[in-house]
Amino acid sequence: MRLKSSIWVAAYLRRCQTEGIFGAVRRRGADEAGAVFVKVATLDGNAMLYGPAPQTVYDDSRPIERIFLATSPQPVPESSVEERLAKEIKFDPDAWIVEIEDRAGRHFLDLAKR
Repeated sequence: MRLKSSIWVAAYLRRCQTEGIFGAVRRRGADEAGAVFVKVATLDGNAMLYGPAPQTVYDDSRPIERIFLATSPQPVPESSVEERLAKEIKFDPDAWIVEIEDRAGRHFLDLAKR
């Protein structure tokens, strides 16, 4: 059984805060199992977007973890990230959006291996 999205987001934001990184929930999704998208703004007009990795990358021995995948290999203009987020919300109205601000682009997410 996977940790509820609301609990995971709260723990994630606390992790960021302990590192001195500002983060906030921009859009609250479904408490139980809403998909979580993390926008990392680098404060120079660019950002990275991380979304849930496909189920095919999950390890059967550890199905409860949340694994993320970057939507692009490098930071892109924030307007592009916002367009993508608008599409995701239309597709999945239960999704969460968490925004982090860090010039170095740190995110502390577990990323899928490509």
